[in-house]
Amino acid sequence: MRGTGVPLITPFDENDDLDTDRLRDLAEWVVERGVDFVVPCGSNSESELMSVEERARVTEVVAETVDVPVVAGTGHPGIRETLRQTDLAAEAGADAALVVTPFYYPHDDEALEAYYREVADESPIPVYLYSVPPYTDVKLNPEVVGRLASHDNVAGMKDSSGDLEAFQRERALTADEEFDLLVGSGSVYAHALEAGGDGGILGLANVAPERANEVYQLHLGGDDAAARQLNASLVDLNRAVTSRFGVPGAKAAMRERGAPAGYARTPHREVDDETRAEIAELVEDAVV
Repeated sequence: MRGTGVPLITPFDENDDLDTDRLRDLAEWVVERGVDFVVPCGSNSESELMSVEERARVTEVVAETVDVPVVAGTGHPGIRETLRQTDLAAEAGADAALVVTPFYYPHDDEALEAYYREVADESPIPVYLYSVPPYTDVKLNPEVVGRLASHDNVAGMKDSSGDLEAFQRERALTADEEFDLLVGSGSVYAHALEAGGDGGILGLANVAPERANEVYQLHLGGDDAAARQLNASLVDLNRAVTSRFGVPGAKAAMRERGAPAGYARTPHREVDDETRAEIAELVEDAVV
């Protein structure tokens, strides 16, 4: 998994039900605009508001629709649910599993390492570690990542900590392994690539897949200064559709682009008119 991945949002209809027609259209929409792989059931997907069966169905629809790799989010707080979700994702056609750190309860390094080793031992598809402490309050330390990278079925990591120093340490500790190190923050995409990252899984790519891909292509072409400059112009939009306004903000931004984003699922609420106007301006500045 190299390049720009998208943690695909999940369209729901007015009744809070999964809208599979819009989901197919949306998967095609992002791929046509340059993403290299698709991540259904990630943090932007509202996966924690879906049942195990719904998450498997989302993965199946995306895998049937796109002709790029699919990395399905399969993590739960408990290992039994994670293993079941990972099996279902494999059956649905996913190429790999993105497994978030177990959350709700605090866990030390030893427990996290043992958890991931068991998941990787049992998983029928390659496993990607996923650290997103702003949501889970659980962080994978670089030393744990370095040790797990030697496991035959641990293929890489998505680091959404926003900590570039830790990202650089992770790169140094995994340099001798076949290990895809992916950043999870669109605000530091260019900087993470320059620091040795292999790509990113970016909420921003739901809204501006072309621009996210352009950052990666500039890096590949050796023009990291231009990549950083472009990335800087996307920071405000990225913040708006992630930390500031969350999934409802991302869906509002996508509708500004004509993407089939659908509705956010309860308890999310649609953004108000003032927020929608601010988002529309940010979209126009960044994309048009």
